[in-house]
Amino acid sequence: MRRSILSAAAVTMLVASMGFASAQTSTTTTTTWSNEQGNAFRTYSTTKKYTGFSDPSFKPTVGVELPASATIYPLPDTIQVQSPDTYSYTIVNEHPVVVERTTRKVVRTWD
Repeated sequence: MRRSILSAAAVTMLVASMGFASAQTSTTTTTTWSNEQGNAFRTYSTTKKYTGFSDPSFKPTVGVELPASATIYPLPDTIQVQSPDTYSYTIVNEHPVVVERTTRKVVRTWD
């Protein structure tokens, strides 16, 4: 009887952990960013006179958090992506960079 209860508890925990893991992965969305969008960000930021972030020692790569001193801007209306409110952009060392708005982590860069 005790062995049955332990087995049932182990199975329940395993099933619960699998459900938790699948719930975590199902919330991830991917957005494809084109090279044309990089050019659009660069052009848009210069026409709007947005100030970029310049620090030669900072190398923006995917997954890196932008410094707090870097100002981020909403995506232009001309950029159509899935969940646009999730993202912002800035220009770092004269290169467009898209970040996840709440974490400020870089999701796409253009050279």
